[in-house]
Amino acid sequence: MSVPKKRTSRSKKRIRQTIWKRKGYSSALKALSLGKSLSTGKSKSFFMRRENKA
Repeated sequence: MSVPKKRTSRSKKRIRQTIWKRKGYSSALKALSLGKSLSTGKSKSFFMRRENKA
């Protein structure tokens, strides 16, 4: 027989929400950092093919 689950407290809900938001923020920072390094040409971990316009 199924039993209704107890309600999650507000503090637990907020903790989970902040963790979820923090993960998105950190991945956005990493993407921005990679984009900056690619645009300046100082990337050491990501290789991009460059075309010669000569």
